[in-house]
Amino acid sequence: MSRIGKKEIVIPKDVELKIENKLIKVKGPKGELSLMLHPSISLDINGDRMKVLRASDSKADKSIHGLSRTLINNLIVGVTEGFSKNLEIVGVGYKVEKKKNAVKFTLGYSHPIIFLPPDGIEIKVNSPTNLTVSGIDKALVGEVAAKIRALRPPEPYKGKGIKYEGEIIRRKAGKTGI
Repeated sequence: MSRIGKKEIVIPKDVELKIENKLIKVKGPKGELSLMLHPSISLDINGDRMKVLRASDSKADKSIHGLSRTLINNLIVGVTEGFSKNLEIVGVGYKVEKKKNAVKFTLGYSHPIIFLPPDGIEIKVNSPTNLTVSGIDKALVGEVAAKIRALRPPEPYKGKGIKYEGEIIRRKAGKTGI
């Protein structure tokens, strides 16, 4: 059983934290994020340390306890360091290029795909076959990276498509002739 909820959260000096009616607002050098806490969760702040407390030891409260602690920690890490995901494009003729604030993908379809990132997300094209999705909201970064990957998911025969950096694609053997 995980004990994540019991760990303290260290609040860096350049992070400003406001709590009003279960709404946490975190402001840092990279931006501002907010989170609505569950009614059974409370916070205990001592200087630069914060502890997440739960109302009871019921199964539901225990699960919300660890989740809340992790979400608050993600807010703090997001506004100080930010989050990023790298994607690789594999395949002959498959490429990506930056067009002003949009990204143009050439993925073997009869048409190019233009992708507009949502507010708060930056897409950096490192090379024609490599790009980085970054932002301060971890969930939004992961969601945008998943949407980009879904444009052409890797296929199991040749491994062509868009994959996360370091992702291992299970390969299948092709048909065998007699």
